Amino acid sequence: MSAAPAEPKAAKAPSSRLWKGFVTGSIGAAVGGSCAHPLDLLKVRMQLQTETPKLNMGQMFLKIGRTEGPSGLFKGVDASAARQLVYSGTRFGMYEVLKKAAGGQDGGLSTVTKAVCAAASGAMGAFAGNPGDLAMVRMQADGKLPLEQRRNYKNVFDAVARIARSEGALSMWSTGVVPNMNRAAVITVGQLAAYDACKEALLEHGCKDSVPTHFGASFIAAFIASVLSNPVDVAKTRLMNQRPELGGVVYTGTMNAMTTMVRTEGPVALYKGFAATFSRQLPYVMITWMTVEQLKKVMKHLDLRFPPLFAERISGGAPACKR
Repeated sequence: MSAAPAEPKAAKAPSSRLWKGFVTGSIGAAVGGSCAHPLDLLKVRMQLQTETPKLNMGQMFLKIGRTEGPSGLFKGVDASAARQLVYSGTRFGMYEVLKKAAGGQDGGLSTVTKAVCAAASGAMGAFAGNPGDLAMVRMQADGKLPLEQRRNYKNVFDAVARIARSEGALSMWSTGVVPNMNRAAVITVGQLAAYDACKEALLEHGCKDSVPTHFGASFIAAFIASVLSNPVDVAKTRLMNQRPELGGVVYTGTMNAMTTMVRTEGPVALYKGFAATFSRQLPYVMITWMTVEQLKKVMKHLDLRFPPLFAERISGGAPACKR
C-alpha cells in the first residue's frame, strides 16, 4: 500500500504576522516604556531647557524630586503606556508584514530593505499613536511651567478630551504629527532594523538565539537609535510643547525647528539631552526586545500545540471533519 501524500504545509497568513507582531510589540513596548518612563521625562525636560545655566541629567533629576516629589518622575506614564500599545503595536506588526511583502523571511532581506520597511512602519505607528504622544509630552513638560500656565491634565483620557475640546479633534494629528512621523521613521530603523541586523550577525558568528544574544543586539540597537533620532526628537518636543499665545519662538516645522536651534543655540542644541536619550533608549529597547522575544516563543509554542485552532481562526474557516 502506498503512503498517503503529505498535505502541503500552509503558508503563514499575512494577518497572522500582523496580529502577532501587534500583540508582541504592544505588550513588549508598554512594559519597556513604563520601566524607562522617568528617564524619558528627564530627556523631555532637558530638551526644553532654554534658560542658563543648563542643568545636567543628575541636576534635573534632583530638581524634579525636590520640586515635584518622586511621583513627578512618573508624570504621563499612563499616556506613555497607552501610546506604546498603539504606536509600537502598529510599527512592530507592520514591520513584519512589510518584510514579508518585500519577499523575504527574517534572514532573507538586505539591511537596506529592512531599514526601508522599518522607516515606513515607524511612520505608520507614529500617525496612529500621535494623540497619545501629544498627551504624554504635554504631561511630562507641565511641571516645568509656572503654576499659572500649567495645563494640569488628570490623566491621558482627560488630556486627550481637553485637547480635542479646546483645540479640535484634528489638532491631535495636526500638532506635531509630521515631526513625530519623521522621528519614528528614523528611530524605528535603529530599534527594529538595526536590532534585526545585529542579531543576525551575532547568530552567524555562532551565538545562540538566547537572552545574551538579545541583550547584545538590543544594546547596539539602542545606541544607533539614539544617535539617529536625537535631533528630530528635540525638534518634535519643541514643536509639541510650544505655546504661541505666550510669545517666544514659534517653530513652523521640523527643519525650521532644527535650523532655528542651530542658528540661535549652536549645533550642540540638536543633541540636547543625548545622555538622557541613550539612558532612556537602553532600558527601553532592551526590555522591549527581550519581552518581545519571550512572547514570540510563547506564541510559537501555542502554534505547535494548537495548530488547527489557530489556523481556523486566521483563515475564518471551519475545521475539516475526519472520516
